[in-house]
Amino acid sequence: MKTQELYKIFLESSGVCTDSRAIKPDSIFFALKGDNFDGNSFAIAALEAGAKYSVVDDKSLPSHSNLIQTADVLTALQDLARFHRTILAIPVVGLTGTNGKTTTKELISTVLSTKYRVTSTQGNLNNHIGVPLTILNMTSETQVGVIEMGASAPGEIATLVSISQPDYGLVTNVGKAHLLGFGSFEGVKATKGELYDYLLENGGTAIYNTDNSHLCEMIEQRQGIKTALYGMDYQGCKILPTSSAEPFLRMRLHSGEIINTHLIGTYNSDNVLAALATGKLFNTDPADSIRAIENYIPSNNRSQLVQGMANTLIVDAYNANPTSMRAALENFSKMEKSETSLIIGDMLELGAESQKEHKAILELIKEMRTDNLFFVGSEFEAASQGDQMLLDKALFFNTSLELREYLLENPVTENTFLIKGSRGTRLERILDVL
Repeated sequence: MKTQELYKIFLESSGVCTDSRAIKPDSIFFALKGDNFDGNSFAIAALEAGAKYSVVDDKSLPSHSNLIQTADVLTALQDLARFHRTILAIPVVGLTGTNGKTTTKELISTVLSTKYRVTSTQGNLNNHIGVPLTILNMTSETQVGVIEMGASAPGEIATLVSISQPDYGLVTNVGKAHLLGFGSFEGVKATKGELYDYLLENGGTAIYNTDNSHLCEMIEQRQGIKTALYGMDYQGCKILPTSSAEPFLRMRLHSGEIINTHLIGTYNSDNVLAALATGKLFNTDPADSIRAIENYIPSNNRSQLVQGMANTLIVDAYNANPTSMRAALENFSKMEKSETSLIIGDMLELGAESQKEHKAILELIKEMRTDNLFFVGSEFEAASQGDQMLLDKALFFNTSLELREYLLENPVTENTFLIKGSRGTRLERILDVL
């Protein structure tokens, strides 16, 4: 079936679903394949659960008037989203980067929502499936789209921008993450730069941080690209000191106005300025934008300050790479606090650079004053071998559940904890015992 024909069916449906366990009545079920499942196996069940149609690519399925056969279900979903994006003809802000994507996306959406009806990426559904689903969630009521795009290999951002077709694009930063897939830091820059390439070719505007030398270099390599600038130095902003009474990021803007956020970490200043710069492009009221940012409260283990049963927790455990880990540790070391503890999980998917990067983080940790030091995973333990000073002080655990059991038997109280690690270390499983 051609995309235009499928689009007519889409317009008459209640939307699209990819999970046969969560079928909406009169929706279209796309029978995607995963590592451990084949959606084709659930196509008939989806119809029985209330789906109007199921899009499949298994020719062996029995004939059914409500099964739509395609050459490839994923391609059909992406083509449908691409077509819908073209029909909508609304401005779209696309963003990617090594760190801060989701927080920046949330802040931009919050600011733009002061003036527009915004549809944005939910959670971190930022891949080859999540981006099409976000676009297909846009309706005629949507005035602006904000699309987060993630990648772990070359070419993936190029695919996502071909679907989302952003008019404005923002790379939060570039750092050493997913090196197993990118191969090198240069590979990271090239892939994230695919967003800039699209903007250059299609007359879009790159919103970029002038404080970041890597982004400045990437922009300079693309002569003729339209730009909108932001940055602490460029805008004459200042980060104000934190304290136990005022632990959150506070900034004095170039206007002299102070913005009080609910974000932990000075590194979030870039994300705040990105949101304000985007709001300026869309002519939002500056006072409304500031209030929106001040009212934003992070969730999902990102830059959160949480009061545990017996400790204060700085939870930044959704993901980790050398850049974000260093930023979190440096910020933690500057905070005013008494008794301190670190729970640090491995940084995953670093490939051949893994041992080197873990050792570098250990050197940083050794310079910090901490009362308790816990590591989860094999990478940090391997990197610490031969360092007797560290081995004498730190405790190492294979999994977060092992650490959880230890803390139940050996409770720590009245400490301020930084909890940071890659998603695969599942550090959130420890929070309830702290």
